[in-house]
Amino acid sequence: MIDSRIPKFYRLSVAERLQLLHDRGVLSDADHAALRDGTSSLDVETADRLIENVIGVFSLPMGLGLNFRINECDYLVPMVVEEPSIIAAVSSVARLVRQAGGFTSVADESLLIGQIQVVDVDDPERARLAVLARSREILDLADSGHPNMVARGGGARGVEVFLRGETAQNGELLVVHLSVDTRDAMGANLVNSMCEALAPLIEEITGGRVFLRILSNLTDRALVRARAVIPPALIATGDFTGEQVRDGIVLANEFAAMDPYRATTHNKGIMNGVDAVALATGNDWRAIEAAAHAYAARGIRYAPLTAWSVDEHGNLVGELTMPLKVGTVGGQVESNPAVRLARTILGVSSARELAEVMAAVGLAQNLAALTALSTKGIQHGHMRLHARAVAAAAGAEGARFDEVVDRLIADGEIKVWKARQIMQTLDGAVAEASSAAESAAEPATPPPASALAAARPPVSPGAPGPDAQVGYGKIILLGEHSVVYGHHAIAAPIGLSVRAEATRTTTSGEPMIADWSVDGSVREPIRKDISHRVAALITGRLGVPAEGLRIAVFSDLPRASGLGASAAFAVAVIRAVAGRFNLRLSDAEVSGLAFECEQIVHGTPSGIDNTVATFGRPVLFRKTDAVGGHEIRDIVTPYPIPVVIGISGVHALTSQTVGLVRTAWQKNPARYDSIFTQIDALVLAGVESLRHGDIAELGELMNINQGLLNALQVSSPEIEQLVAIARRAGALGAKLTGGGGGGAMIAIAEPGGAEPIIAAMRRAGFTTYLTEIR
Repeated sequence: MIDSRIPKFYRLSVAERLQLLHDRGVLSDADHAALRDGTSSLDVETADRLIENVIGVFSLPMGLGLNFRINECDYLVPMVVEEPSIIAAVSSVARLVRQAGGFTSVADESLLIGQIQVVDVDDPERARLAVLARSREILDLADSGHPNMVARGGGARGVEVFLRGETAQNGELLVVHLSVDTRDAMGANLVNSMCEALAPLIEEITGGRVFLRILSNLTDRALVRARAVIPPALIATGDFTGEQVRDGIVLANEFAAMDPYRATTHNKGIMNGVDAVALATGNDWRAIEAAAHAYAARGIRYAPLTAWSVDEHGNLVGELTMPLKVGTVGGQVESNPAVRLARTILGVSSARELAEVMAAVGLAQNLAALTALSTKGIQHGHMRLHARAVAAAAGAEGARFDEVVDRLIADGEIKVWKARQIMQTLDGAVAEASSAAESAAEPATPPPASALAAARPPVSPGAPGPDAQVGYGKIILLGEHSVVYGHHAIAAPIGLSVRAEATRTTTSGEPMIADWSVDGSVREPIRKDISHRVAALITGRLGVPAEGLRIAVFSDLPRASGLGASAAFAVAVIRAVAGRFNLRLSDAEVSGLAFECEQIVHGTPSGIDNTVATFGRPVLFRKTDAVGGHEIRDIVTPYPIPVVIGISGVHALTSQTVGLVRTAWQKNPARYDSIFTQIDALVLAGVESLRHGDIAELGELMNINQGLLNALQVSSPEIEQLVAIARRAGALGAKLTGGGGGGAMIAIAEPGGAEPIIAAMRRAGFTTYLTEIR
């Protein structure tokens, strides 16, 4: 078996590389000579038989992707590409994944769809049923002209009929889909000829007129799924821990999932790898590109083809799903000698195997790009953001602001005292201002933590650094308050979060928590009694010393708004403290400790906030009888669902509204249990709506839930105003989220309908955010 691991291959000359491949048995004598002598390329005479008006042959470099292990087999992957670094990047990642066991890649049964357009149909529904009733006859006719394909196990597999709506002049459009197994051929000519042959029969059955009959390049019946599971230790770099790189990759993927502009570049990187293999193996890269991008746009917005996540063991998990209809036989594949040679090197035995290799290369290319962006690229951006925040905190403004930032970065000492020193130098008044600078500048050696706590908050570090740990904000889609009494609720993370960094000083003193906005400004202070109790609980449970511990918290979550800020705060602080003392906690352990912190803040929390703040994914949640116990089930939607968040501006403590509902329930348990049961039924129906992507049904369930929450008297005039604004602006559903009594509300709309809702809320003076459930 070929070993794809060839150390220091890049250091060899081309001639030495060819000789090595020949010595290893990868290249035969003839193939080695063809590559060595340059006779492996397409000649002009052959090219003139392939396309029109030939004047020459255009060449591109062909290299080898090394180190690939896919489905427990090694592959040397030929790649044709003109862009530098692509082959080096995938080879490096393939080596890394190889150490983790390699890629797994699975291709579905590969079917190609042919379309027959039928117009001028008198009774479209009758025609649709008639076509389906005669499916066997249609399949037999399609196969009759291609006995060799049928003998190889291929041929027509299924018939579908769609009514697409009214045309301008020719009645309702009826479209017949013919699914064909083309085996190892790309199959375009085969499917087109089948559709041509079926046209008279389709006209006879429907009574309409067949117009176009042609294959579709949206090959979503030929999906391939590639996967890699990578321990964090394998992706650590000199400047970043494996966990930091892992979390950066997940965060970068979230950017693509939420922003179509980023998703486009994200997917282009995937296709850098896929197209290079397609070119080398003589496949139609244009059709592959068209299918990939159409598949990426199948939901309500263009989305990434990969998903990166963290499993229960802390491993980075990457998954790529995309359509890949490729071929290994046929004139176009076999007419080019360079293609024949590339296929010999690759050594695949079927089109399915080729598709599985191509998907693994695409996933490797994506991982290489995200790793680079999440380390060097993010570090550079972080330093500049940090320097800008520090310069602003030091009072730099006007024309000298950018110069202060540049000098901070060049100096490497990004501190407020250093920024003030630079400003004095720029002003030419160092000597005159030395006395003032002595008292105003941040000292290079900080005073003891206890002194800082007594005098003022610590100077903001400006922005969270690469060691910052995250806790996710959340929305409750359905099920507030009833969830406290053991019923279900649906909750999902949002793009707003809390990040925390822990440091230790050599001085004594109580642990200190300082809260900052991400722009470096001081937020409203945390209540000292709560912060001290939370810090004492966390350090006590983790068994770490509290003295000298300083925690900087960076939050873009509005407080007391029902978005889980306190739980996100607890999760971020727990992870930061654990990270500072090199303690490895499971997500379940983090969530359990965060629940105890929530008890300090809220009294009797349900557990839903700390669960979502920790795990960061949509869940169906139910509290159990055990303290802190719960059942969770992941919720998957077929496509992302945009959610508008409206902030009422009225701070509301969850502990207060939960207490009010509990008092009312204690007075009349039967009445309130009935309301809770109705809400629970809405939640379970909502799970099905999400699973099927039925936004209209989900919106109706939200509206009913809001009515029941109003009956519980946990809404507010501001929330009701926001709900009314959202519905008037086109929201399918709108309701409060969280404890109520103020805080926040959420709204969903048809695809493209979020912007009018946001605009209407902002015109009324409310703050809004846009997030999504996915």
